[in-house]
Amino acid sequence: MSTLLKEFLSLPPRSKKPRESGVTLALDKGLGLREVEDLLASSSDYIDIVKLGWGTGYVTQNLRDKVALYHLAGIPVYLGGTLLELCILQNRFDEYRQFAQSLGLRHCEVSTGIIELSEKDKTYYIRELTKDFRVLSEVGSKSATKVLPAYKWIECIQAELDAGAWKVICEGRESGTVGIFHTNGEVKSGVVDEIVTRIDPNRLIFEAPQKAQQVWFIQKFGSDVNLGNIASFDVIALETLRLGLRGDTMPDFHDVKTWNGRQGL
Repeated sequence: MSTLLKEFLSLPPRSKKPRESGVTLALDKGLGLREVEDLLASSSDYIDIVKLGWGTGYVTQNLRDKVALYHLAGIPVYLGGTLLELCILQNRFDEYRQFAQSLGLRHCEVSTGIIELSEKDKTYYIRELTKDFRVLSEVGSKSATKVLPAYKWIECIQAELDAGAWKVICEGRESGTVGIFHTNGEVKSGVVDEIVTRIDPNRLIFEAPQKAQQVWFIQKFGSDVNLGNIASFDVIALETLRLGLRGDTMPDFHDVKTWNGRQGL
């Protein structure tokens, strides 16, 4: 954040990088090198980790140069969970691990958004990968027809944390219409409420690609909620929501009600 803003505005507190809470997980869907440079020039202070979405890391040209740009800015990068799912499906787990290591990656994602794995098998992969990486696991399906009850979310999340996951991502997909969301994008508030009665929200990353979803989580958990699947062009917009610098959250962090009351309008 600029020194100028710190000098004359009172803003809600934000944790400093490297963060354990208030994480912004940005989604890179295939940015070019110049686009990455522009993103980092304007937003690097607000990005905590970057996911190379789906299998884009497998087909991106100049991948090593891209990863190097993020690393130079102090931002870790990891390959989307879909790529690992395909590697497991094709019995290429060792090759996946070698590929990630060859790129200098220190994070990885274990998901079951497409393929099905028993909890025993999924936690096996988590434990294996914690030997070399900081693991993010993901709970929830990418299919709108596969609905998990709250107790199952809790069981899966806890098992994956116990297996060594750094944080567990609650599936929302890039569309924000599956997992912890209804097909219309509305948050499954009852499910979220039940999850956080048993799981510390600081151990979770809520995928929230839509602005209304970001607002909901910030209003519920505060500025330092962990949010993922944030489009690269939305990183700064999200930071303004976190700080009450946007109309959607300004009344949550600043005393708009008292001011308006004094105006008598």
